[in-house]
Amino acid sequence: QVQLVESGGGLVQAGGSLRLSCAASGSIRSINVMGWYRQAPGKQRELVASIMNGGNTNYADSVQGRFIISRDNVKNTVYLQMNSMKPEDTAVYYCNAEKWLPRWSRWGQGTQVTVSS
Repeated sequence: QVQLVESGGGLVQAGGSLRLSCAASGSIRSINVMGWYRQAPGKQRELVASIMNGGNTNYADSVQGRFIISRDNVKNTVYLQMNSMKPEDTAVYYCNAEKWLPRWSRWGQGTQVTVSS
């Protein structure tokens, strides 16, 4: 059973950058979709970015052009490079792994990201 551990969160000023990492306990090569989600206080969890095992990516409109998702199938790690950060990016960021056959989904424990104005 794959376990996910996020790291790299912290406090950054508006306009700054952070890189989040999501390390999997097993191989992610066969995992169909790896994604980053976030949840701000009082709001629902939302998709930030996702990457297929073929490399196709998808971004929320709010982060398009600022964030970059990537995956390293050798290191079994997914990254989220966050640039030009805004206070509204403040949230707990969660890593997700989704396999289609058989179907299962795993979540990490989350990492706090705070952007000060």
